[in-house]
Amino acid sequence: MSNILVQISDMATSQSPADTISTVGLGSCIAVVLYDPTRRCAGLIHYMLPLSKTAPDQARARPAMFADTGVPALFAEMESLGCARGDLVVKAAGGASLNDDKGVYQIGKRNVNVLRKLLWKNGISIAAHDVGGTWSRSVSIEVATGKVLVRAQGKKVEL
Repeated sequence: MSNILVQISDMATSQSPADTISTVGLGSCIAVVLYDPTRRCAGLIHYMLPLSKTAPDQARARPAMFADTGVPALFAEMESLGCARGDLVVKAAGGASLNDDKGVYQIGKRNVNVLRKLLWKNGISIAAHDVGGTWSRSVSIEVATGKVLVRAQGKKVEL
């Protein structure tokens, strides 16, 4: 069994049933997990910010840093593996409000809103999510089963 660890502003896909794809330290960041149960392919992105227009040069260098460039790139990567967009199950976690007691930046909330709008515009719904709150999360997906686990506050929850 192999664990593929996705860092902040990165993404990974796999078709190997022995793989688990995971990411840690989701504060205001979002993990979007895609799974194709027919082809048993999985993908995960750990994006940091909602919109690439705030830093276009960084978006070109690291599209997975932003929701609006990274999420479409993850869908494209899954489609390059033979997945059909309509077969993909979408799950998401993160978007917490950490170290923003006065609600000035609301990056987590903005990350969630941009993701929902992006998926809605493409006719895609989120099958399950664990977003918001004031705690960080870690997420993993087993490629063989599509099982998504979220770890937060000492607990494990399956999405």
